[in-house]
Amino acid sequence: MSSGSLLQRLARWRPWVLRGEPKQAVKVLVTGAAGQIGYAIVAMIARGLMLGPDQPVILHMLDLPRAADALIGVRMELIDAALPLLRGMLALHPLYSFQLPSPGYRDYFLTGVVATSDNAEAFKGVNVAILIGGWPRREGMKRKDLIAKNVPIYKSQASALQQHAAPNCKVLVVANPANTNALVLKEFATAIPAKNITCLTRLDHNRALGQVAEKLNVPVGDVKNAIIWGNHSSTQFPDASHATARTELGERPVKELVADEKWLTEEFVSTVQQRGAAVIKARKQSSSLSAASAACDHMRDWILGTPKGTWVSMGVCSDGSYGIPEGTFFSFPVTCEKGEWSIVQGLQIDDFARSKMEASASELKEEKSVAINVL
Repeated sequence: MSSGSLLQRLARWRPWVLRGEPKQAVKVLVTGAAGQIGYAIVAMIARGLMLGPDQPVILHMLDLPRAADALIGVRMELIDAALPLLRGMLALHPLYSFQLPSPGYRDYFLTGVVATSDNAEAFKGVNVAILIGGWPRREGMKRKDLIAKNVPIYKSQASALQQHAAPNCKVLVVANPANTNALVLKEFATAIPAKNITCLTRLDHNRALGQVAEKLNVPVGDVKNAIIWGNHSSTQFPDASHATARTELGERPVKELVADEKWLTEEFVSTVQQRGAAVIKARKQSSSLSAASAACDHMRDWILGTPKGTWVSMGVCSDGSYGIPEGTFFSFPVTCEKGEWSIVQGLQIDDFARSKMEASASELKEEKSVAINVL
């Protein structure tokens, strides 16, 4: 085999070998890791879909004690997948040799995977936290009941973040009610900057892009700048009024290309709002693959940056933009650069959009009241 061919293979599979010093591994926590979304996302993270193709990771996987066997199975599969980005400390420094104090440390140092039901161990030193675990919504369960179940869980997670995570840890809440769970974290994990706590509305954003792409019969990659405003609930407002699509004549407004105001304000909105329920009806299980993919998209764009001229939707702590009360976790259009997000300013909001945004903000106010009563 030629030296050129060998270097090409190294560059593809182990790019850090060609650098003078190995790139430091990022510790990524996934809670609820034995569940469907967790099972889908851990391999995506370990393949570089979240943090980039040359970023080694150490996965911390947390789940309940009753899921211990399933969690061990997930860890076994990650090892069996032989994923080169998944590396522990000894893999980063192969010349080091010392006695490991326990089998648990061996998992950390050799395989790059920690599987545990202990919060302190799971959150220790993590740089990125993907919080998927939570009390699931059962049939006939009201949203206020779901809040009552999840607030104590996220208060406990906040304590673990406060005590054990890296000071600049970036947090993504996936578990519903995501916006209110994020609010609980902000209130009780004060060591973590409020700007570092976010919630997932990227799945809704991606659904909006997909619906527009289908309507226009174009690749989804040619559509950009849809917006999800508000709560990750049925009151969210999917907004295509600022979106554009690439055509043979260049970028054109989606409103102009669709030329159907009724579709944009009714069918499009309701389809995106109810997409999760439609998936459950079709496959008898909630969205897993698309949710995991959206969480990877969210973190990748946040950390590595959004393309110039493109924004994405993220649930973030409001600074008062667009009249949304400060401190509310609300989905806005944002751009990201150097690991920081910024709300897109100056967009025109018509009366229809304003009414939808206010309805979602009102729901979030009610959710906050329920959470306060529980606390």
